[in-house]
Amino acid sequence: MEYQLDIGAVTRNMGPLIEGLWVTLQLTVAANVIGVAAGFALALLTTSRITVLRWPAMLFVEFFRCTPALIQIVWFFYCVPMIFNVFWGPVFMGIIALGLNLTAFNSEAYRASIQAVPKEHLDAGIALGLSPRQRITSIVLPQALRNSVPVLLTNGIGIFQQSALVAIVGVADLMYQGKTLATATYRPIETFTVVALIYLTISYPVSQFVNWLERRQSYA
Repeated sequence: MEYQLDIGAVTRNMGPLIEGLWVTLQLTVAANVIGVAAGFALALLTTSRITVLRWPAMLFVEFFRCTPALIQIVWFFYCVPMIFNVFWGPVFMGIIALGLNLTAFNSEAYRASIQAVPKEHLDAGIALGLSPRQRITSIVLPQALRNSVPVLLTNGIGIFQQSALVAIVGVADLMYQGKTLATATYRPIETFTVVALIYLTISYPVSQFVNWLERRQSYA
């Protein structure tokens, strides 16, 4: 029997997808807040001259960059409660897993930007009598943040898309709700097409903004 498309089966049941999208956006925003803030701190540690600070930070970065995000999520959901005897809510656990993953990737973006800060600017800070903390907050941070914004936004889009992985551990995000709806309506083609279009609708404008920002910076 020929398959008959029925997009109405999805549009008439958009409520769960909207609820799932809200969870996905919560995961994305919270993970980005963690990634942007902790990523800079981690970048400072990876560029430190103190070995006992630099090596653990580098191991953290390599672990999260060189293992699949899916494995990290599953490990956090199943191993952390067993090892540390802590039981957090699924959304919070997803935020932590995605946030730490993003922290590792953002730290590399920050590290490249920190190393690109002209040495003369740091020397000027020393000549002005600024303390190390003041040089970081007044000289390094503003320049590193400005130079790394395109990469941070690109990483942010990536974590928005990777947040779909939390569906495998039962977090009711957009992907999870889409899978549930597809099973209930027997309309996988229509359902996952709509889910893909929702991801595209949010990701595409941000990616275009990143392209515009990169062009602007290249002309600056």
